[in-house]
Order: sequence, then structure tokens, then C-alpha cells
Amino acid sequence: MFSVTDKKIDTVDLKAALANNSCGACVTFEGWVRNHSHGKSVKRLEYEVYAELAIREGERILKNAQEKFPLELARCVHREGPLNVGDCSVWVGVSAKHRDEAFKACRYIIDEIKQRLPIWKKEYYGDGDSGWVNCERCETPRQKPAAAS
Repeated sequence: MFSVTDKKIDTVDLKAALANNSCGACVTFEGWVRNHSHGKSVKRLEYEVYAELAIREGERILKNAQEKFPLELARCVHREGPLNVGDCSVWVGVSAKHRDEAFKACRYIIDEIKQRLPIWKKEYYGDGDSGWVNCERCETPRQKPAAAS
């Protein structure tokens, strides 16, 4: 149950969908657009998503979490497109019988989402500059030319 949206994330409805009478814990995570990054003022940002691959890999991450932790339900939604400071950019929620599993699973899911999904973030700064964030991990390392003998 992973999705990508260009609409505001409805955290109330998402959390309500995790309700389960057999569970004693619900843990959620909300990632928000903050007003600063790396010492610069941030005015807004934009996410570009390769949606088909992101959804497939996001589903795999949620399935992995359910195999790794005793969860009842797990959900995640990630925004795409332009966002303003204060907007929710990503939401993760899990329900489980016990809190320890719920906390661990929620952390596992957001960490894997940040590492494995083809989602790129561009920040727009107060000084008029802009830049892509963490794109160096997407680049293929260049091979140095072989030394002539």
C-alpha cells in the first residue's frame, strides 16, 4: 500500500485506516518541508518521481517490513511536484500488536524509502539559487583513464 500523489497528504484518514482492534500500537512518521537546509534558507521544494518504479519498489519495502516485523498493516505516501514550507512530503504508518515492533518497522520503512526509491528533491533557496539534493548517490562513478605505459 505505497502511493505517490501530487495532492496534500491526508494524515488523519491514513492513520484511521490503520485502526485494528488486535493492535496495541500505531506509529506514524510525517516528513515536512523545512525552511532551511545546509545553512541556506529554503522557500519551497519540488519532488520528481519515477512513479512506476517508485510504486513497485515502495510496495516491496512495505512487504519486506511486514516479513521482518510482526505488523498488521503498513502504509506509505510520498508527494511529487511542488511543495511549500510546512507541507507534508512523506507519510509512513504502521500498526502492530506491540509498540517496539511498530517503532522499528516505521523507522525501517522511512529509511528504506529514502535510500531505494527513484525520488529526487530540488530545493529553492531564499537567495534565488536552487539545487538538487543528494543527487551524487545517483551518479555512476567515473573511471579514471588507464595510465599509458
